[in-house]
Amino acid sequence: MPLRVIGAGLGRTGTLSLKAALEQLLDARCYHMLEVFGKPDASDTWYRAADGELPDWDEFLGDYEATVDWPAAAFWSELSGAYPDAIILLSTRDADSWWESASNTIFESMAHEPPPGTPLEAQHKMIMNVLHSRFTLNWDDPDSAKLAYLRHNAEVREHAPAHRLVEWHPGDGWGPLCTALHLPEPDAPFPHANTTEQCRARTGLDQPGSK
Repeated sequence: MPLRVIGAGLGRTGTLSLKAALEQLLDARCYHMLEVFGKPDASDTWYRAADGELPDWDEFLGDYEATVDWPAAAFWSELSGAYPDAIILLSTRDADSWWESASNTIFESMAHEPPPGTPLEAQHKMIMNVLHSRFTLNWDDPDSAKLAYLRHNAEVREHAPAHRLVEWHPGDGWGPLCTALHLPEPDAPFPHANTTEQCRARTGLDQPGSK
């Protein structure tokens, strides 16, 4: 099945909430970083993609109708070329709040070396490769990371076809998605998932000895 939504927004911009919302709207699966966990081959595929060896998107993402979050967001341009009828969904928040959230979750987690020879090690290497090649080498530096974040968003706005680009901010709810997809708004609250506290708990960052 072809992708209908290509998420260009980086992690910590409400992407897990968007995953839940899009799965409800489309009645189909949405690819998120969580999909990588438990799938060792996926880490290798994204690692090689960051090195320029792109997969057959239809084969790799054939079970999904939408993508959000890293690592797919780093390849939004390639995906938009492969699926010209899909909308390009740019989820954003202001750079300071994004950094505060990302540094307390994703980037703090990346600072911990996982046990060698485990799936976690493969995931860690893949994420580092994506960050270094498609974000910034200095992802753990506040100024560098915020500049890279703003640069990414600016490049999406500049290069995404205007008729396909949909911007969404946490708090916007169903409206922008439903308008773009020509679907009625559900009579239910918009999902709210993966707060900083929830993310830290899920990844074990609040466990003793995690820092």
